[in-house]
Amino acid sequence: MIKIGIYFGSTKVEAAAIDGQGSFITRIEAETPNNYDSALNTIRYLVKKIEDKLGGSMSVGLCMSGSVCTVSKKVKNSNLLYLNGKDFDADISEVLKRPIKIANDANCFTVSEAYDGAGKNKKVVCGIILGTGCGGGLVIDSQLITGVNAIAAEWGHNPLPWATYDENNLPKCYCGLKGCLEQWISGTGLSRCYEKRTKTKKSGKEIYALAKAGESNAIFEINALTDRIGRAIASICNVIDPDVIVLGGGLSNINSLYDELPEIVQKYILSDIWRGQVLAPVWGSSSGLRGAARLWD
Repeated sequence: MIKIGIYFGSTKVEAAAIDGQGSFITRIEAETPNNYDSALNTIRYLVKKIEDKLGGSMSVGLCMSGSVCTVSKKVKNSNLLYLNGKDFDADISEVLKRPIKIANDANCFTVSEAYDGAGKNKKVVCGIILGTGCGGGLVIDSQLITGVNAIAAEWGHNPLPWATYDENNLPKCYCGLKGCLEQWISGTGLSRCYEKRTKTKKSGKEIYALAKAGESNAIFEINALTDRIGRAIASICNVIDPDVIVLGGGLSNINSLYDELPEIVQKYILSDIWRGQVLAPVWGSSSGLRGAARLWD
């Protein structure tokens, strides 16, 4: 059965039709609108273009930043500010004349990788997004777990575990608390730590390039980042013990993570042997679209 997935990002809105085997049949995109009414119209336009091309009405799933409050049903914590406080689900359903399903980008990433990606045929799959921020998703027995408050796997707002003396100067998080993982294991956190050490501001991508070129401060910060990610993963393993942890986001391109993280995790878990795996994603930047469509599975 053909399904439509929509990725609603900060710079583009992309829609795709995906067949039962997970292959893209068609893809179309538009620039992200700058107001709410235009957002609804853009989604309606993209869906109509696909359905006019392929014929028939299809299920629609949407991937977005932020989350939907389980009580008010309104969007919160979206970086597209005009979405916050809106009943996006109901309004899209109204313009499309059908029910839809919405999940955040980390959840859609995890659904995609659990269904037919790095976590295929695994019982417990945890997806971790290490980008500008830090998010997560959890799939158990092929079912997305969101929780009664829709915050399941939002590990980016747990504190950094087993903090060292040098990590006790807690950075403030946008959520209002201090010391959240998001401020340590993200591109933003890597950049902040490097700037504190060198008085030079660099992006996470630039710091990784410097580390590969042998720059000592960059190497130090990449090693520190790796250790923090390992400790953070260990804290997940001590709670849900996933079969597979799939990394996404810009920092997932640090190739050394996949070799070094298992040994670090082993140090902190309550088990003599850790049989879990830390894997790179199969679908990468396409996971948002694919996972959105798979929400109906």
